[in-house]
Amino acid sequence: MSDPQWERTLKVATAEQTHALAAALGEVLEAGDLLVLTGELGAGKTTFTQGLGEGLGVRAGIISPTFVLVRIHPNLADGPRPGGPDLVHVDAYRLESAAEIDDIDLENTMDTSVTVVEWGRDRVEHLSESRLEIDLYRAVGMPSPEDDVLDFDIDDADEPRTLVVRGYGPRWAEAPRLLETMSPEEGN
Repeated sequence: MSDPQWERTLKVATAEQTHALAAALGEVLEAGDLLVLTGELGAGKTTFTQGLGEGLGVRAGIISPTFVLVRIHPNLADGPRPGGPDLVHVDAYRLESAAEIDDIDLENTMDTSVTVVEWGRDRVEHLSESRLEIDLYRAVGMPSPEDDVLDFDIDDADEPRTLVVRGYGPRWAEAPRLLETMSPEEGN
């Protein structure tokens, strides 16, 4: 795997800030862009994707595609980006290889859509020479030094998160300007 062109670490305090950061990013995404989201259960991957959808101007109602694997959210003709790309939202958690990714035929939508793949690391890199990788970390959910117990309380959407964003390939030779203007301590 190649090294990223750049890396930015951002802190967000609430789910609303995660959503807003992603909405701002969605405004600069183009058809053909691939995003790979990584994070434990409750880390905010779906909240992030909902924000992307808002920024892209796609139909509302984004939920995790866990059981259907792929959901396509069409661009709205009367939305903020008429004629913009659709959003293809993939959950690769149950897929074990790049071959299984190929079986869901993302190549047919890659050129006309923004594709977001949750749990896609080491499964989707072959789909595009350029991608954004976004790791979402919760403040809890990491083992505590005292007891090595994970906290999987996914109902606390407003706990702080850390987002690590990496750009790969020629499309992402430079970080989006919006990431450059954000303080590493705050996501908004």
